[in-house]
Formats: sequence, structure tokens, C-alpha cells
Amino acid sequence: MALIPSTILTGFLGAGKTTLLNRILHEDHGLRIAVIENEFGQENIDNEILVQDSSEQIVEMNNGCICCTVRGDLIVALTKLAQKREAGEIQFDRVVIETTGLANPGPVAQTFFVDEEVGAHYLLDAVVTVVDARHAMTQLDEHEEAQRQVGFADKILISKTDLVDASQLAELKARLKRINPRAPIKQSDFGRAPLAEVLDIRGFNLNDKLELDPDFLTADEASDHAHHHSHDHDGGHEHVHTENCDHSNDHHHSHHSDDIAAFVFKSTRAFDPARLDEFLGSLVNVFGPRMLRYKGVLLMEGADRKVVFQGVHQIMGSDIGGKWGDDEERGSKMVFIGKNLPKDVFIRGLEQCLV
Repeated sequence: MALIPSTILTGFLGAGKTTLLNRILHEDHGLRIAVIENEFGQENIDNEILVQDSSEQIVEMNNGCICCTVRGDLIVALTKLAQKREAGEIQFDRVVIETTGLANPGPVAQTFFVDEEVGAHYLLDAVVTVVDARHAMTQLDEHEEAQRQVGFADKILISKTDLVDASQLAELKARLKRINPRAPIKQSDFGRAPLAEVLDIRGFNLNDKLELDPDFLTADEASDHAHHHSHDHDGGHEHVHTENCDHSNDHHHSHHSDDIAAFVFKSTRAFDPARLDEFLGSLVNVFGPRMLRYKGVLLMEGADRKVVFQGVHQIMGSDIGGKWGDDEERGSKMVFIGKNLPKDVFIRGLEQCLV
């Protein structure tokens, strides 16, 4: 039986996740979607109620959707839904999981790879992050969770754009691209986003043979001003703080320091497979908890096909991609998104893995 595509919908408090979900639950789109509210604790932290009848854990909507509120173990909830589906008790062919506004999406994403039962039924399609245009700059300044939600995103939907002017929106988009250069950015006011922008976008799949988004490396690193401060702690691990400064409006002195940031590695030389495998393994062992997302297309010595690799935290996978084209410039492109990652350590190590 085909795996059930699953979408993680995240975003900071008040970003508009529930508005978007309400539209999915009530619009006449003909799709059978199970929507899971993944709550932590006894109270919904947003005080937002999707389905008024809270006494039922699973509520079927009249458009074929299902709403399921989970207070506790997401693995158990996904497994129960799959069992009910196989028994013919409920029908759905997609899942959308809404996290709380203060949630780190990482553990939710890892659920799909660390549990065999979940992995046997579900495929993580994408992490979609809703960003509040009016309040995002402050939230990114003050809350690491907001940065993590952007860093994990496979797609970013900006809401409330009617509450900011064009220059504010442009500044926000530039900052989001610095934090996560590989996630396409779309606008979604009042929950009005085509379902094609949310579902079946194939943004996250450790074994996906599809090519990377060709413009996932569009961030111009030359526009980032990185100030590295190295300290020798914890047995010699190097801790680097990268400060991304926006000088587009110098007279306002608008400096935004984000702990979550991205950097890119490119090379036209091939990798030695054994050296690269050993080095990536050591990176994951040391920095895995701080490596939010990483992804790339690799040129390997002696291979006539591309190698696609990606991962989240300590879970890393690779797959064989398409053949290199006769006229195509061969080379490797990799992007790493994480918290205070030592860019120079990564770059130097990757260079030493080249043939």
C-alpha cells in the first residue's frame, strides 16, 4: 500500500496556522485529509479551537476531512489513525500535523524516521512554516523557536502582508532567505493559499530521487557579513557565532543577529566517497543536535550519476539521482542550516574530502 503523504504545519504563535487549517477542514476541495492538532499539555497554548466538540478525539467533517486532537504521543496517534484506516473505519489519503506555536519542528519531523510503524505507513512530504509579516522580525529577534521553524521549512507562507509596507516585506523576505535559502516563499493572507502550496510538494523525503529545487542556493552569500568568534570549550569543539547584518537601511542601523543561519558549499571537484562518508558521520556525531536541515547534490569520483543527500539532526540519508547531462557542468552543491554551526570547520573538512 502506498505511503500516506504527511505535512507538518508550523509557525509562531498567531501566525495564521489555524486560519489556514480551518480553510482546509471546511473548504469543498474533495480531498480526504486527516488534520492532527499536536498539542503539548492540557490546554491549547493559542486558545484556538478548530472543532467545537472537544469531547471527541476524532471528528469527521462534512467535506471528507478528519480532525484529530492529540495530547501526547504523536507516534501513538499516527499508528492508531493508520490502523483505523486499514480497518475501514475512517478514510483519508493525506495528513496535516499542526504543531503548537512554540514547538521545535525537529522532533516532530524525526517521528517519521525513528519509528518503524510510522515509517511503514507515512511519508514526510514537507515542513510548511507560516510567518506573520507584522510580528516576524521581533519574533525572530527574541525567540529561537521562531528561527528554528524557519530553518526547518521546506516552504514558507507569509501571512498578514496587508499590515506591512513593501519595504518591510522585502526586508523580512531577505532575512528569511538568509536563515533558509532553500525554502520557496509565498504569500498567504487570511489562509488563502492554494492547497498545491501546502500538500504534495515533495519537499522532504530522505529517499527521494527527485532533483533539488534548482534555485535553492539563491541566497547571495556576499550580502551576509559574518563575524566569527571562536572559543575553545567542551574538549576543543569550536563554537562560532555568525551575525547576519542587514545594511540595506544603514541610517536605521537595523542589525538582526540570528543564531539559526545557513551556509553553502560548492565545488567542481569530485568527492572521495570514503573520506566524505567518514567526515559527514563525524559532523553528525558532534553537531547533529544543532544541524536543523542539510541537503545537497554531490559529484562523486567515478560515478556517472548524481548523489542526492539530505538529513535532519542526526538522521542522514542519500540516494542515487539522475545522470549528469553531457553539457551539464558537474559539481557539488550543499546547504547546511543550523544553530551556531562552525562554518569554517565544515568548509575546511569538506574541501579535504575532495579528490
